[in-house]
Amino acid sequence: MSQNHYDLIVIGSGPAGRRGAIQAAKLNKRVLVVERGRRVGGVSVHTGTIPSKTLRETVLNLSGWRERGFYGRAYRAKQNIGAEDLRRRLDITLDHEVDVLEHQFARNNVDTVQGAARFLDAHRLAVEGGRGEAATYSAERFLIAVGTRPYRPAHIGFDGKNIVDSDEILDLDRIPRQLVVVGASVIGVEYASIFSALDVKVTVIEPNDGLLPFIDREVTDEFVHDLRERGVILRFGSKVVSATVEGPQTCRVVLADDRELRADMVLFSAGREGATDGLGLDACGLAPDERGRLTVDKATFQTRVAHIYAAGDIIGFPSLASTSMEQGRIAACHAFDAPSHKAPEFFPYGIYSVPEISTIGMSEEQARERGIPYECGVARFRETSRGHIMGIGSGFMKMLFALETRRLLGVHIVGEGATELIHIGQAVLNLEGTLDYFVENTFNYPTLAEAYKVAALDAWNRMPRQQPSLIVTRQKLERATKVVGG
Repeated sequence: MSQNHYDLIVIGSGPAGRRGAIQAAKLNKRVLVVERGRRVGGVSVHTGTIPSKTLRETVLNLSGWRERGFYGRAYRAKQNIGAEDLRRRLDITLDHEVDVLEHQFARNNVDTVQGAARFLDAHRLAVEGGRGEAATYSAERFLIAVGTRPYRPAHIGFDGKNIVDSDEILDLDRIPRQLVVVGASVIGVEYASIFSALDVKVTVIEPNDGLLPFIDREVTDEFVHDLRERGVILRFGSKVVSATVEGPQTCRVVLADDRELRADMVLFSAGREGATDGLGLDACGLAPDERGRLTVDKATFQTRVAHIYAAGDIIGFPSLASTSMEQGRIAACHAFDAPSHKAPEFFPYGIYSVPEISTIGMSEEQARERGIPYECGVARFRETSRGHIMGIGSGFMKMLFALETRRLLGVHIVGEGATELIHIGQAVLNLEGTLDYFVENTFNYPTLAEAYKVAALDAWNRMPRQQPSLIVTRQKLERATKVVGG
């Protein structure tokens, strides 16, 4: 066999690509990863998940945000925070992530090549390097995991410094005094709240009537209230007609109702599109949709060309690093007839805003739409001992339980540590646990996790008393076994 022939070629080294490549390598397959960027890691490492979350943590630490509940809004851990302060930690983190990934590839004998991939036919790729040199590679199977890039419409005057997209915001050389965020998407909400924590005056423009429609309404209401308390201006039902740079650090944003806004920086974050242009998909029998995304079988992640798979953001919702990793692994297992589990029905959704939002399972609106009788329980973090110790003044946990079976239907959290806390609810939900688990078990005290018990008891107090517990504890089961002589 040719040295340039592989069992699997993976295009893209983001979460889906890396996990798929390593899984295939563990199945003793010869694997090549093609990455168009200068370093492996993809969007997740270089412009998406890791950088934005690192920026958030840096801002919270340097600004002293977490301590302001005790020491007041004027408290600062560092008085004069500049763009170089934010960049320093970011560079260290990204170098570490790339080093870990390169080591994983080397340890599993995964080959890598830098360059832009283009299909020549259904089994061959041409890879063109940065200096114009090209090489041809072939494979039995392919995994397309090229991810997405920011959507850049013509009516927005991007210049990379004053009017930027969600990739360019990470290269900022100054912290703006006034920031307009166009689009209340997950990315827009995260950056708006992060810059607000730096006391930047932030205005969010969103054409819809609210933000994050897939999140439980009570959670988004709390989040919106928190933003407005901090001085963030939210203009729902507003559409941007144009955004232009009119001078040094001066931007003009015109809305459809003829209102105008002025700011020294504009962040456009209204959507992303698949990075499939240049792949030559027509040569292998594939065609992306109008947003550059590919359609796959959601159980196997096969495209309509059986030996070509796609995973990650390129296939659309949910577009999470966590789910992309599982998609890549499942695709690799299916490609080589290895056993694998199905993608779970319920997975946690994490939004790394300030404060965090995380959710899993049904929202209250979804339970009503499906006609499921339910009850809610709520625990406010400021009412827990740990919350008071930490100086948390806002945020809550909300849990939904089915009235007939007492099963957990959903967990929704807004507040400090939401993306960590959600995993307790995830475990109980996917194991089909009930209200009784939270009521009957002990949680460390004082912890924010104690909110699970508080919220469960809040729901229990509202539920009909005649409902028997559907949880059979280990002790009860052992006693029953002894009685029947088992």
